[in-house]
Amino acid sequence: MATAIVDYGLGNLGSIANMLKVIGEKVYITDDVQKICDADRLILPGVGAFDAGMINLHQKGLDKLICTEAKSGKPILGICLGMQLLGRSSEEGKLPGLGLIPFDNIRFRIDETSGLKVPHMGWDIVNFQKESPLLEEITGEQRYYFVHSYHARCDSKENVLMTCDYGYEFTAAVVKNNIYGVQFHPEKSHDFGMRILDNFVRRC
Repeated sequence: MATAIVDYGLGNLGSIANMLKVIGEKVYITDDVQKICDADRLILPGVGAFDAGMINLHQKGLDKLICTEAKSGKPILGICLGMQLLGRSSEEGKLPGLGLIPFDNIRFRIDETSGLKVPHMGWDIVNFQKESPLLEEITGEQRYYFVHSYHARCDSKENVLMTCDYGYEFTAAVVKNNIYGVQFHPEKSHDFGMRILDNFVRRC
């Protein structure tokens, strides 16, 4: 059993790999098509701009591959920008996303009088919205580390896995069958994030 972290030139690849190693998972960072196909599950990380992410995936031929692997039933976890790329589009860019989950990414619409700033940065509390293997046996108040200016707006509540409040309630994690996405960084979220990654590799 092994997890492949998809390397398309954007993301905290080493930090994610190190946390997976701590929980005993075999992991490799790769952009090799065969290795990605051979992996039991995939993590799509990402830090940066939406269009840059899609361009990099396309140039490496990974966009269609990820969609094919998703349709085969392979578990996939998108993190931060990686989650946003799972959707159809983003106000940040002009290119279409992977379209694996029906949502679009919008910029925070924060009232200037609220005193809140964009990007949303730092630790914040989330609320679970439905049962999922990704959340099994996780109880109590959960907080994760966020750094983002855009968030998912799902077509259906069925795809909303977690929410968070920052001026208003927004979608902090998404799900559709074998495909998961978290807007926060589990690799920066200490024990809270480790539980999420542990569930992904052992239960999803």
